[in-house]
Amino acid sequence: MALEFVGIDPETTGGGSPTVWVEKETADLVLQGEEADVLLKALVGGTEWVAGHDTGIPPHERLFRIPARMVPLLRKACDVAERRAGLR
Repeated sequence: MALEFVGIDPETTGGGSPTVWVEKETADLVLQGEEADVLLKALVGGTEWVAGHDTGIPPHERLFRIPARMVPLLRKACDVAERRAGLR
């Protein structure tokens, strides 16, 4: 597995570092961020977001936050992923 680094939280100070990569072979986005707190997990896990879809957060999945200031990096990562996947 090889990752293409896209960017890191511009306000990172070394202790925490929300980061965005694109996996080179699959073009999947790989995100590092702050794990969601109990209240956010309860909100997401207890809401039926899509009719008929199971609620809850499966044990193999995690919920995390990416700061809004990283939106430009996420856009860039999406562009990189689309190019890698041959979608444009």
